[in-house]
Amino acid sequence: MYLEIVSPEATLFSSEVDSVVVPGVNGEFQMLNNHAPIVSLLSSGTVKIHTHTQSHLVFDELHASIIPHIDDDKVLTVKINSGTIEMKDNKVIVLAD
Repeated sequence: MYLEIVSPEATLFSSEVDSVVVPGVNGEFQMLNNHAPIVSLLSSGTVKIHTHTQSHLVFDELHASIIPHIDDDKVLTVKINSGTIEMKDNKVIVLAD
């Protein structure tokens, strides 16, 4: 599936991913390929992006409000204050604050 993380200033992340875990207002939830369409509010927390490689990760390091971290298990973590997520047709868009 394809994931985009967008802030009011710029697109911060844009790539194919295996799964994404987000901090929903009622708790953390995960989306995989072919997930049912969904729109949800996000609370303060960490977005966890599971990738199959590290080489294709593209994110905007110039925006200090969202600091990405990649661990050895090919998981990119991004801290957000709040936001909205939409999943439709294997495309996930996170509008992050």
